[in-house]
Amino acid sequence: MLSKKMLKRMLVIVGGSLLLFPLWTAAQNTPEPVRRRSQIHFSADQVEENSQTKVITAGGNVNIIREGTTLKADKITYDRARDIITASGNVSIIQPDGTTMFADSAQLEDKMSKGTIREVKMILADESRLAARRIKQSPNKNKYFFYGVYSPCDVCKDNPSPLWQIKARKITHDAANQDVYYRDAFIQIKDIPVFYTPFMSHPDPTVKRRSGFLPPSLRSTSYLGSSLQLRYFWNISDHEDFLFSPLLSAEQDVVWGGRYRKMLYNGDLSLEGTFMKDKDTHESRYNIFAKGRYEIDDFWLASMDINYASDGAYLKDLSLPGKTETWLTSRAAFERFENRDYASIEAYSYKLVSYSLREYHISEFERRDYSKPYILPLATYEHISDIADNGSYFKNTLGMASVYRERDETKTQRASMINSWNLPYTSPFGEKYKFVASVKSDAYYVDKYINSNDESYTGAVGRVFPQAGVEWRLPFVKATDTSRQIIEPIIVAAVAPDGGNKINKIPNEDSLNAQLDDTNILNLDRYNGYDRNDTGSRISYGFNWSSYGNIMGRTSMFIAQSYYFSEDQSFAQSLGDNSHLSDYVGRVYAAPTSYLDFNYRFRIDRTNYQLKYNEINARIGPDILSAYVSFTSIKGRKDNRPDSSLYFFDDYRERKELYTSVEAKISRDWTVTAYNRQDLTKKSQGSLEHGGSIIYEDECFKLVFDVHKYNSTDPDYKDSYEYSATFLLKTLGGIGSN
Repeated sequence: MLSKKMLKRMLVIVGGSLLLFPLWTAAQNTPEPVRRRSQIHFSADQVEENSQTKVITAGGNVNIIREGTTLKADKITYDRARDIITASGNVSIIQPDGTTMFADSAQLEDKMSKGTIREVKMILADESRLAARRIKQSPNKNKYFFYGVYSPCDVCKDNPSPLWQIKARKITHDAANQDVYYRDAFIQIKDIPVFYTPFMSHPDPTVKRRSGFLPPSLRSTSYLGSSLQLRYFWNISDHEDFLFSPLLSAEQDVVWGGRYRKMLYNGDLSLEGTFMKDKDTHESRYNIFAKGRYEIDDFWLASMDINYASDGAYLKDLSLPGKTETWLTSRAAFERFENRDYASIEAYSYKLVSYSLREYHISEFERRDYSKPYILPLATYEHISDIADNGSYFKNTLGMASVYRERDETKTQRASMINSWNLPYTSPFGEKYKFVASVKSDAYYVDKYINSNDESYTGAVGRVFPQAGVEWRLPFVKATDTSRQIIEPIIVAAVAPDGGNKINKIPNEDSLNAQLDDTNILNLDRYNGYDRNDTGSRISYGFNWSSYGNIMGRTSMFIAQSYYFSEDQSFAQSLGDNSHLSDYVGRVYAAPTSYLDFNYRFRIDRTNYQLKYNEINARIGPDILSAYVSFTSIKGRKDNRPDSSLYFFDDYRERKELYTSVEAKISRDWTVTAYNRQDLTKKSQGSLEHGGSIIYEDECFKLVFDVHKYNSTDPDYKDSYEYSATFLLKTLGGIGSN
């Protein structure tokens, strides 16, 4: 028998051979190790070995590493002949997946792959916790916990009891199938049993996706009545899945639903939809949402975004995404990106689903629904040349569009080309210039176009529109140790011919929503499309002021106005202006502290200085108590424009709306929110919508209560309430209702 060594030593045991290395003494002669698959790395403060029984006893900071598993203890005995390790005193076992076990004692055998551990506490890989009186591990890595407790919740010294936990007579972890099974289990909340089940199972924390039933949801609406939605998740592969979600309702029988998703090597695909048979009308009702993206090669990208509903009320009846939209837009596209070139081929279709438009102006709703367009193809090509020695460059844009209105049989085909020369320049005095000269050429073929004079036109028409402009800026900077202020006057001059839009022959399909605001007043072309040219010469002028510093934070202001040399300007006429001067437009942004973020946009009448448009958005307060305020005011205007029959009806109706919300973070886990959307017009409907929520969320539990009231203009949904409650247990899932 070897005497007990008081020196700290490390042992490496290879295939039953013992290698002993002093950590600080000179190397000693040792037998040549036998190379085998299994290795044990062993260290301790004190080591002794019985050569007859081949039992190693070690004490003090014992550390054993074998096949990725680490065992630490105050004392261990290792029976080399039977390959049994017995550990006691502050035992901890760290497994390769990150799971850590703490115990009073443990007995492991067969390369530490099986054994029995008593009075165990475990921290799993996802930081969940598990405790048991005894754990038994089999050679196939399965673990059996007797009288076990499981919880993902944190505990503290003052309150050692977790928020919720599962107690079971026996817990089995199937390592191969990654499942956890419970026998005679109680779910407890704050040590109070709330649910008992003789059998329960769920995937272990290492499982990210698994086929199986998800928690159902309960809901109740006036259209569906009480209903139950079942959900089955099919994990087809690591990159593909399907969710089957039928809804069983008391009033409308079954609403079939599902979602298919697939991740491709170069893209992704998502298909989602529902289908039902209305019990009252016996009509089929359905919706389809589809999104996809695929990178064909390094340059070409294909994408689609399909949104369709069988009727305008369907999305609202089932509370589906898009229920508050006016239009559902579907798009498919091929796009090419290469250096300074961009090309795209697109197709668009639309579905009108507006409630407010139908209520306010049924004839306008019917007209728009009757004449909704289909666009195929919409092709665009843009090329920007290399920069010349003087800093100038050319930009060339080619475009083509075909617009069909199936019911009224109006068709428009357009081919456009814009060639421009651009020269940015900075003078030695700090003045910033930008010179632009462009020529836009259009060719149209129009079939059965009815203009504003109720005249029909069919045939080809072309036009050429030259334009030149110069932009001048001169920033003045004042800098101190704590702040920097910049004042920048801006002048933009544009020269272009008057008239020439040929509005009696060319429909306005893509330049409808003409709005003068702070984002486009300095642009050479203020239309957002090709069908209308921004004719006439003008000068736009304004200034930017901004401040950055420790005292004022970040603050900026912009204001501008345009002077038209001729009253016969297409953009001014589209706004109803009959003057040489435009209205004033601008914006103010202020963020002096982290507790205030303020943004204000406005448009002021040039004659009486009344606000035609103003929009305020502000977030105030710290996280513990913050408020958000949004106010929008749009002054109504008369129908006196040449293209008025194609403009959105909302442009003519006065709108004043105030949205307010408050969020209070009562504690680390509790949050309360409330909001209200108020109509402030003369014919006010009062509150359009209001509601709130109470949320509790910690590391293992989430509880959400929501209530909303909608005062819709649609009589079927006026004064309707929606309630929802969601209860989620981390790692187990949850139940929601509304």
